Amino acid sequence: METFFSFLEKRVEDSSSLLCVGLDPHVSDLSAPTAEAARAFCLKLVKRTAPYAAAFKPNAAFFEMLGPRGWTALRQVIEAVGEESARMGSMVPIILDAKRGDIASTAEAYADSAFGKLGAHAITLSPYLGKDSIEPFIQDPEKGVFLLCKTSNPGSGDLQDLKVDDGRWTVDGETASLANGRRSIYLYEYVAQLAQNWNTKKNIGLVVGATQPEALSRVRAAAPDLWFLAPGIGAQGGELETALRAGLRPGGRGMLINVSRGLARAPDPAQAAAELRDEIMNLRYKLSRG
Repeated sequence: METFFSFLEKRVEDSSSLLCVGLDPHVSDLSAPTAEAARAFCLKLVKRTAPYAAAFKPNAAFFEMLGPRGWTALRQVIEAVGEESARMGSMVPIILDAKRGDIASTAEAYADSAFGKLGAHAITLSPYLGKDSIEPFIQDPEKGVFLLCKTSNPGSGDLQDLKVDDGRWTVDGETASLANGRRSIYLYEYVAQLAQNWNTKKNIGLVVGATQPEALSRVRAAAPDLWFLAPGIGAQGGELETALRAGLRPGGRGMLINVSRGLARAPDPAQAAAELRDEIMNLRYKLSRG
């Protein structure tokens, strides 16, 4: 059975890449503050970087702020990725960065918007309303979700670093424990455990910032099977080799490295994408050999 992640792995194999190209049309980077300029900006980036991309990640916010025409431009950019994929003979997955999170019919409407109307293959979601809030997005195994787990922003620790009781007992002195002898873990680790358990259709991944390698290691231990979407390399200060060492699964997969501004603002985005793709793959090979 085809799942979103088997689809992604085919593209990883075709492109020899773990690079996710972020499509973030900041108004300051556009020729004009219009939907048409945002569309042109993204189409140019898609054409130049598609051969080196394991996935594309358009950020819905930068299109939504441009009004109804911005929403149309987002759909056109997604369609253009499909056209470029057909030209190359290898489909590139599209991860809609929308960070949705709601319940019941509202969640169903969000899912239909992302997958049915826009044509995205996956979406980023907040898991903090519980499993019923993500159910509408994971009914079809061919559609994927990346749940916010440990994000790359400085304030992520306000909630994600809270300690919770994971319900398991521990031997005193071996791990941090609560007064009653039960083990305490970070909330983001608990989210990772939930995602691992919820992944019955093999279409759930996690967003884990590349800026926090210790957290990456903890999340990998909590969710050994899941794919990570890892923002934060480049403009946010994440270090590539350290992040890959902490987050890759055995065998050198399981992690998409997202880069947005570092490619969009490069003098030659194609060259920058090629060099970054090659650096990732060389490090992947190096780390796999110990």
